[in-house]
Amino acid sequence: MLETGTKAIDFTLPDENGNLISLHDFLGKKVVVYFYPKDSTPGCTKQACAFKDAYNIYKEKDIVVIGISKDSSKSHLNFKTKYELPFILLSDTETKVIQEYDVWKEKKLYGRTYMGVTRSTYVIDENGIIIKTFEKASPATNAQDILDYLQEQA
Repeated sequence: MLETGTKAIDFTLPDENGNLISLHDFLGKKVVVYFYPKDSTPGCTKQACAFKDAYNIYKEKDIVVIGISKDSSKSHLNFKTKYELPFILLSDTETKVIQEYDVWKEKKLYGRTYMGVTRSTYVIDENGIIIKTFEKASPATNAQDILDYLQEQA
């Protein structure tokens, strides 16, 4: 994970429609960047829907929510449409940003070792500084954990 208090690494990635979105587009706003393993899997769906359920609060607080995985833009479009997700999903098929943010890790499942995205979240302030990290974020509580943290800071 990148360190709290450091400048977030700028990136430009395609969204579900193929439009290029850059982190620097959101300077002046708080941004939540959450990395997740795969569209339409149980944990990732639970996490995305938790962000969807809390989205009005994020919007009221003028906080941008961005989900990033290595899925294609087409996969993101299907995922976003199926679950009516109101926030940005970005595609990092080359895992460049995923690796820069240090969330591409060795994982184990049923005795098999492989590389994959760890469910991790960064909260970035209006100046592009990482103010909070959630390593191994909980799919069920991540969206609320972030809001609780921001409320404590207010």
